[in-house]
Amino acid sequence: MITDMRRLLNTLYITTENAYASLDGENVVVKVEDEVKGRFPLHILEGIYIFSYAGASPALIGKCTQEHIDLVLCSPTGRFMAKPVGRISGNVLLRREQYRIADDERRSCHIARNMVVGKVMNQRQVISRAVRDHPDRVNTVELREQMEKMYEAVGKIVTVESKDVLRGLEGATATHYFFSFDDLILRDKDHFFFHGRNRRPPLDNINALLSYTYMMVTSMCQSALETVGLDPYVGFMHTDRAGRVSLALDLVEELRPCLADRFVLSIVNNGEVTDRDFIHQDSGAVLLDSESRKRIQIAWQKKKQDKIMHPYLKEKVEWGLIPYVQAMLLARFIRGDIDGYPPFVWR
Repeated sequence: MITDMRRLLNTLYITTENAYASLDGENVVVKVEDEVKGRFPLHILEGIYIFSYAGASPALIGKCTQEHIDLVLCSPTGRFMAKPVGRISGNVLLRREQYRIADDERRSCHIARNMVVGKVMNQRQVISRAVRDHPDRVNTVELREQMEKMYEAVGKIVTVESKDVLRGLEGATATHYFFSFDDLILRDKDHFFFHGRNRRPPLDNINALLSYTYMMVTSMCQSALETVGLDPYVGFMHTDRAGRVSLALDLVEELRPCLADRFVLSIVNNGEVTDRDFIHQDSGAVLLDSESRKRIQIAWQKKKQDKIMHPYLKEKVEWGLIPYVQAMLLARFIRGDIDGYPPFVWR
């Protein structure tokens, strides 16, 4: 599918796997197997994101660098591959400001707390959906109590000026969320249960699924940040550590309840995975086997194609593009184009 997201920050997203973008006069022409699928005037665009190995013509690449239009090449799964730049790139100014904010406790805390608000509200919505959709199969009284505690925490989070305090409040709300998580698993509780988060290695089937899905979301967020010119290794809440994509992890916190957790609950409750899909090692580690990973990847790609109304942009957006939209909004805020970073809050 080719998606014209001109109203989504003047950016064109080309998501057909074998699409090819070329230049015709002052227009971007998108073809699939020599058939024209779309034509878009260059002057209305600030960015073109191509999720296709076919890529773009040299003429279009050259024109975009001349006109300072971001042209980003990604794999069909969303992995960042390249971003051609001309003689002058504005990314250095964006990154300088990112680094200044990261070194400023108050400014970085304001961004971090918005992300945490998004995370907590999305966790709360995951529970709310279960209460709404399965009132006869979950403990609605207990779940509503946990939801109320999470809502009260949001009122405290929005006024925080210290990242240490913010991390404490985030940890407390995570306790309420994960206390509820096992009740959201509706089938085969002998093999699929949640008694707490464990990783490196995961020690049960649910944690194995969560770890694998979090890895996919982290990859998406890292690619999204790279495409807009931000440094994924310098975060606002996660501290710097060699090799750690701290800013990508910041963005993951906001998105993983609605992207990853909801996906895991869906494939488990729908019977798309069984205990036979896991390798239980003598050490206690639990891993997905290779065939299961492939099937989960297929289900994940389908999930990414579903659409959701973006609460800030008031436009329908594919789930798979949400990290890219949020990264672009973050870059816009850092540049001073918008007054605050609007987290993605699932409704």
